[in-house]
Formats: sequence, C-alpha cells, structure tokens
Amino acid sequence: MNTVTDSLPSLTDIEAAARVVHDEFQATPQYRWSLLSERLGTDCWLKHENHNPVGAFKIRGGLTFFEQLANSGQLPREVISATRGNHGQSIAWAARKNGVACTIVVPHGNSVEKNAAMRALGANLIEHGDDFQAAREHAIALSEKNGAMMVPSFHTDLLRGVSTLWWEFFRAVPNMDVAYVPIGLGSGACSAIAAKLALKHPVRIVGVVSKHATTYADSIAAGRVVEAPVTTQIADGLAVRVADATALSVLMQHLDHVVQISDDEVAAAMKAIFEDTHNVAEGAGAAAFAAAMQEREQLKGQVVGAVLSGGNVDAAVFSKVLA
Repeated sequence: MNTVTDSLPSLTDIEAAARVVHDEFQATPQYRWSLLSERLGTDCWLKHENHNPVGAFKIRGGLTFFEQLANSGQLPREVISATRGNHGQSIAWAARKNGVACTIVVPHGNSVEKNAAMRALGANLIEHGDDFQAAREHAIALSEKNGAMMVPSFHTDLLRGVSTLWWEFFRAVPNMDVAYVPIGLGSGACSAIAAKLALKHPVRIVGVVSKHATTYADSIAAGRVVEAPVTTQIADGLAVRVADATALSVLMQHLDHVVQISDDEVAAAMKAIFEDTHNVAEGAGAAAFAAAMQEREQLKGQVVGAVLSGGNVDAAVFSKVLA
C-alpha cells in the first residue's frame, strides 16, 4: 500500500473523529425511501447530510480541523479560507466555537443565502473573482499579507471529520453495493474511500462530477492534474477549476469509475428528491442521485447509497427547479 493511501484516516482516526463530531450533533439519518427506490428501480438509501447545523456535510471536517489545532496548542488568532459556501460555513462554525476570528472569500455571484449564513456565523465575508479558484488564490494572498492561517479545502484533518459520515452510512447499510459520491475538491470522495478501507466494506465508490466542471474527470483520464473551465449554473459545490493533486492520487487508485452529469440532470434530481422525500437538496447535494439515475439500467438488483450532501440552495433557484 502506498503512502497516499497510508495517509488516509484509519478506523481509529475515524472513530475518534466521530466522538468530536457527535459532541456537536448526532449522527445524521439515512433512509431507504420507497418512492426514490421505485424511481431508481432498485433499493436506494439516502444519507441526510442536510440534517445538521449548517445543512451540509462540510461541518464535520471543520470540527476535526480545529480540534487538531486546539489539541496541538496551535489555534491562530485568525483563519481565512475560500468557498462556494458549505466549507465556509464549516470553518466559520468551528472558528466561532474556538474563539478564532474568521474571514471567508467567495466569488462574485455566490449564493446569497450561503453568504448570509456565513455572516450569521460571524465570518467576515469578502467577494473576489469569478470562480472558486480565483477566490482561493485571493484568500492565500490575504493570509500571507495579514498573517492569518489559510485553511485549505482539502486537508487530512478535514478528511478525518468528513469520513465520519461514510463510517455512519456504511455501518448502517452493510449490504450496500455501490455508493455515489459528488466530487468538488475531493474531500467527500476521499473520505468515502477512507471509510470503505477502514471498515473493509465491499462497496464500490463512484465519483460524480458536473459535465460543466470536468477537472477531476479529465485529470483521472490523463493521470495528472488538468485544469478545466467551469460553467455549471446550478451545482456550485462541484464548480472546481483545478483538481487537488493529493485528492487525485487517492481517487485514481480507488474510484470504481466517474459519472458526468448535466445541469438538467441535477435539476431533475433536485425535483425528484423533493417530490419523493420532501427534502431540499442543493445542486451538488442532488448530484449523487442524478448520477445513479443516469446509470439506473445497470443498477437493477443492487443496493445503492447516495448522499444528500447539502440542502443550501437559494429559494429563488429552487423555485425555478420545482417550476
């Protein structure tokens, strides 16, 4: 086993992280929704990461990232990070919990309601650039200028926390055959792989990317990081222009395959999830089910797991989807 896989959280790491996460909120539920299963044509379990204090899975990583800083006596006076929304809420939540000032950089045109949520958690919000990569580069420059700690969107201490969602899910559904995992910068998918390996679960992990943000699909095909333009209008959590090299190494080894989904497929999945479960999914939050629907003919007789990774969609956007 190589050093990339060795660097993933172990079962002991994940169990310790679960204690940190569950001190803040209980394990999120997963349900086999009958209508959703009927629509997919096979058993479908949905993991509800929309049912936590920030409405998205990222909070788990923020908690363990700051726990590691606190335990090592390295809490800074200020942190800075870049986001399209859910990572920023995670960092703002954990920073507030630990008494650390927090600045978040978002691109122009970012979700109005995610921006409001980050401000409500005490973050100083800065708008810069036209996409996540531009916001990220500005955040790095600001961190160097201001002496703040730059919190990346992909880091081992984030993975430990995010792995707890998959640890919960795979333990709850031991007979799961295939899990669909959306890929933004890669923490969710790498964490699914970590939990699978830690639990020795036989589940196949399928990565899901937007057809309008293909850096990971292109990079996996090429065997190296390949930058790709971002044009998705609805799946902002997947709107990454440059893959993370460390995440890419893990995904290339352990993903079963990658599915590319269109904005239309994402919108259809958001609508289906609402109709069948009356839960609200943001674009990236519906991506896993959208990919399963694309592959439904080859899933007959299999137990499928999909994560509703976030529910933080602006009301105006969601109303258009339902209409």
